Amino acid sequence: MPQIKIYGLKKTLKPIRATLSDCIHHCVVEVLQFPPEKKFHRFIMLEKENFYYAPDRTDQYLIIELLMMSGRSVEIKKKLIHLLFQEISQQLGISVQDIEICLLESPASHWGFRGKTGDEIALNYSLDV
Repeated sequence: MPQIKIYGLKKTLKPIRATLSDCIHHCVVEVLQFPPEKKFHRFIMLEKENFYYAPDRTDQYLIIELLMMSGRSVEIKKKLIHLLFQEISQQLGISVQDIEICLLESPASHWGFRGKTGDEIALNYSLDV
């Protein structure tokens, strides 16, 4: 269950957040084979004065962080990143120049949910994809 944070300008994110969330979730379900009900997204909507970025980016600039348990192959992680670029660009008209993605992984033992650590819980999905 990746925990996903999406950073961007409030004026840009607010009107597209539902569509963007659905788009990101579709990619995660397709590539990582997550159950559809495992959706954990947070939008961090910033005012212009609190979001600095390079001059070659536009006001559509997004940073997407996916926090997840380690265990997936490099090939699968690259496939997810490429699909996110493709789907977000096609569905929302955001240039790939304005999308940055970071996958952050930690061992299952570093996660805690439902009263246990991630390595103690029987997951209904596989980390080995």
